[in-house]
Amino acid sequence: MTHPSPPATIAYPAAERLDLVERLHGHLVPDPYRWLEDPTDPRTTEWSAAQDVLARAHLDAQPGREALAERLSELMRTGSVGTPVWRAGRAFYTRRGPEQDFPVLYVLEDGEERVLLDVTALDPSGRTTLDRWSPSLEGTRLAYQVSVGGDEHSLLHVLDVATGELVEGPIDRCRYSPVGWLPGGEEFFYVRRLDPDLVPEDERQFHRRVWRHRVGTDPAQDVNVHGDGLDHTYYYGLSLTDDGRWLVVSGAPGTVRRDSVWIADLHGDGELREVISADAGAQCSAWVEGDRLYLRTSLDAPRFRLCVASPERPTEWTELVPEQPDSVLDGVTWLDGSLVLLRTRHAVSELHLHDPDGTWLGEIPLPGPGSLHGWSTVDDRTDTDRDVLWFGWSDFVTPLSVYQFSKSTGETVLHAAAPGAVQLPEVTTQQVEYTSLDGTTVRMFVVSAHADPDLPRPALLTGYGGFAVGQGPGYRATALAWVEAGGVWALASLRGGDEEGEEWHRAGMRERKQNVFDDFHAAALKLISDGWTSPQQLAIMGGSNGGLLVGAALTQRPELYAAVVCSAPLLDMVRYENFLLGRLWAEEYGSAAVPEELAWLLSYSPYHRVRPDVEYPSVLFTVFESDSRVDPNHARKMCAALQHATASDPTKHPVLLRRETEVGHAGRSVSRSLGLAVDQLTFLAGATGLEFAPR
Repeated sequence: MTHPSPPATIAYPAAERLDLVERLHGHLVPDPYRWLEDPTDPRTTEWSAAQDVLARAHLDAQPGREALAERLSELMRTGSVGTPVWRAGRAFYTRRGPEQDFPVLYVLEDGEERVLLDVTALDPSGRTTLDRWSPSLEGTRLAYQVSVGGDEHSLLHVLDVATGELVEGPIDRCRYSPVGWLPGGEEFFYVRRLDPDLVPEDERQFHRRVWRHRVGTDPAQDVNVHGDGLDHTYYYGLSLTDDGRWLVVSGAPGTVRRDSVWIADLHGDGELREVISADAGAQCSAWVEGDRLYLRTSLDAPRFRLCVASPERPTEWTELVPEQPDSVLDGVTWLDGSLVLLRTRHAVSELHLHDPDGTWLGEIPLPGPGSLHGWSTVDDRTDTDRDVLWFGWSDFVTPLSVYQFSKSTGETVLHAAAPGAVQLPEVTTQQVEYTSLDGTTVRMFVVSAHADPDLPRPALLTGYGGFAVGQGPGYRATALAWVEAGGVWALASLRGGDEEGEEWHRAGMRERKQNVFDDFHAAALKLISDGWTSPQQLAIMGGSNGGLLVGAALTQRPELYAAVVCSAPLLDMVRYENFLLGRLWAEEYGSAAVPEELAWLLSYSPYHRVRPDVEYPSVLFTVFESDSRVDPNHARKMCAALQHATASDPTKHPVLLRRETEVGHAGRSVSRSLGLAVDQLTFLAGATGLEFAPR
């Protein structure tokens, strides 16, 4: 197939530059493209449409598109399988087949499997995603949440498991709500926002409450259990014991890593009592098992420790498993009278078995260096496999599969492989150490076809570095396709994440945010100095907070990178709090309303660091018009600023904006993911010299 010819010249769409400069806390802050914040402004509409035409003309002309699309499609046909959730002998789990766009929810009973929920059958358009699901304790009912068009505004439904018939719903304003069923399947606790008519217009995304709901009744009559009087940005989690006695509620304002925890005896007075306050400044998750309240907390332990208390005396803690100096405690569960602790050591998962008194018994064998994705054991109403732990598993060359560990045999075996058979490329993976600007040791995963550098190759470096979100080994079709074509792919474990615990996170937030960018630049320099790549062959890619990362990277060190994909990014760090969920992130970044914090933000805000007559690399912004977290106006404004300022030849180093409608920040179909990946990778390949050839 022949490709359309790339434009001989590129003329960027005209964008009016306003003479708008504000004085904020003594700083003169220009904002020439503020009009692009308004998607309904006719100028924005016209400019965006012209950007669509320009982006498609360039992206469609990139060589290797068909070959890459075919290979990525093959690599994505692995499908996936989820960890089973057990309820009274029934197993509930998801599986996505090789040709399916979305996972399907199944139930297995008496050895027979049947489809319980298929969002593609609900909506053949592919706009509906399954956000969350929770079966009742008896396995007779299922609460599930779906959203449409990527807006993540989950609608909650309840269906009858035996018949598949809808029992009630939709209940709106339930974005990713936890659900805690009471025994009998007639009532549950959940989280729902207040009626938008009862709150200020600019706060309608917030004001969550914990409610008690009886199935089949009007949600307007639900009992408001918790949330009144607390900050309107609070998010809540909850858990219930199987006997319905103990309700544990956790909460934190926005995305801050400071948790409050409350506990209520529903067989007693039902009053929620505080276990720990967010004022303590620590993360804490809590749950009741038997006669013990367990607490996994970073209080006085930035790599986390496990404590216990009596539910009747929830503030009288005893340390059960202390903090470890070289690994992070990420989770705890019970297995046949023993504790299983999930740890990550430098972003790689480990499982450890402990006695109830905390004594270490040994390490549970895993398939190799990789990442655990969910785990489960049977419930008290299931009679078989009481000594078995199921867990999801993935690494750079293993699609998401499920393994099971038997405590009685001490063996770990494959339970359910990803359903699609795919021929994978031969690659090597390694974790290397390097030194950041301030002397801190940082680690990076490098995936390549060679154990050692043989010659500088096109490289793709990515990372995240924020909100205590860690990124470990995991199957990525895009990484394998890039390496198979002759490139090198790298993932840096930057400060700001949680790969080394809460101190690692705090070292990359607020006034220390520059550490994240320094770690990223140092990763690039490590790849170059080791001979993996060169500045002319080095591409970078990041999304969301990772979009901020690569936006800062390209404005701070434009000579170090050849090409950038910046997806769903934060880029105007002076005004980010004004849009969508932005106000939730001031704890992470700082607020422009505070003089000292505005100075932090201005020191790296990508939109404000664009300079004229600089030879910027090739840049592709990818945004999603239904994004309910990060407003696409960040990318619009930054794109206009770069197109105006860059001294690079636009035919060689273009600045483009790719938009999608009816898709949001997170969940999307496989086919839409494929189309996005083809555009992103061929853009980067064209700028770095990588060729995607037919196999």
